[in-house]
Amino acid sequence: MTKQNVAEPESLGEAMNKTELFFQKNGRLVTYIFLALLVIAALVFGYRSLIVQPRIEKAAEMIAQAQARFEAENPDFELALQGDANGAGFLDVIDQYGSTPSGNLAKHYAGICYLKEGDLKNAAAYLAKYTPVKGIPGSVVNAQNYGLQGDIAVDEGNYKEAVKFFEKAVEAADNNATAPIFLMKAGRAYKALGDTAKAKECFERIATAYPSSFEARDIEKYINSL
Repeated sequence: MTKQNVAEPESLGEAMNKTELFFQKNGRLVTYIFLALLVIAALVFGYRSLIVQPRIEKAAEMIAQAQARFEAENPDFELALQGDANGAGFLDVIDQYGSTPSGNLAKHYAGICYLKEGDLKNAAAYLAKYTPVKGIPGSVVNAQNYGLQGDIAVDEGNYKEAVKFFEKAVEAADNNATAPIFLMKAGRAYKALGDTAKAKECFERIATAYPSSFEARDIEKYINSL
């Protein structure tokens, strides 16, 4: 029988000797690397606590001022957009803190303000700058943002682009409150394009998936009209 060369397991003492030898040869390098990691960690922590977090808090304060004007009983959309000496506007938040969560939301609000003023070009531009966020509260804003972009596309006669936005809006917040609204709009846009099959698909989805919604009450009328 031939003998097999089986390596003997390394003893604990040998392993410790090798480790000690490594640190003897590379101790200074290891120390420098460890110190560098500590410095990086300190810089990251300092950046987040001294720069990022204060910016987030300041942006939240500023957008609250603009939101108060936007949501007032008699809203002043121009003032909410531009701000004045008594409070910031959404454009101020974007200019100073556009990279923060509040700055991102301000882009959505700015788009709505421009839309209220009839400025479709700027409305579309600012709505498009908004970055969709994760989570249930954010999903409603995401859906509204896509829906408004779809409305602008309809106003411009670009129904092909409109259906893309409306379908994104449905996907962003697939619930009984908002999804049927955007499905209805998508169906009408498809009908305007002459795509009755897609239009019928949208209307039938309202009837089957959201039967208790307001849009489902007269949906048969739209289905039969195709």
